[in-house]
Amino acid sequence: MTIDELASLTRSRLAARERRVAPAGPLVRAAVLVPLVDRGEPCMVFAKRSETVGSHRGQISFPGGVVDPGDASFLAAALRECEEEIGLPRSAVEPLGALDDTETVATNFVITPWVGVIRQPVSWRPDGEEIERVIEVPFAELARPGGMRTEEWERNGVRRPVYFFDYGGDTIWGATARIVKHYLDLVVGQS
Repeated sequence: MTIDELASLTRSRLAARERRVAPAGPLVRAAVLVPLVDRGEPCMVFAKRSETVGSHRGQISFPGGVVDPGDASFLAAALRECEEEIGLPRSAVEPLGALDDTETVATNFVITPWVGVIRQPVSWRPDGEEIERVIEVPFAELARPGGMRTEEWERNGVRRPVYFFDYGGDTIWGATARIVKHYLDLVVGQS
């Protein structure tokens, strides 16, 4: 699948459904970008968080963060954070739509993920404070049969599936993996 085909499919599938929005409450609002970049094939872009950052140390996430009062929207927050964290110019992102809100189990965030395509050449510039490095994973690798593994974890007496994607020695899990799974379910019917 080309980046244009994936972008078109994403836009149409997101437009054809009602997005789950988490109700207002005590959870901290955050927004992330699910960036798709063309490297001869579509790749999904992730950020490896530094070991010194306040939360989610060393984990692999989508670029983004807490919504500030000055942000005009969740998309604006995600784009601002992307520029700060990995040097992605806001103008380089073509927004395709938002996925379902995703709550974090342990850290009390509710994340609004926006999918966006980057068609122009970009050079990643991780800030070195929050973000250690940028990771590009081919979409085909994430979507392949067996590309995801599932474990059952128990927390506070509740058993939940926890998803994992392994690529190049890195492991994507937690809320980020749930967002990836939701996106794959949406565009390729992976389950």
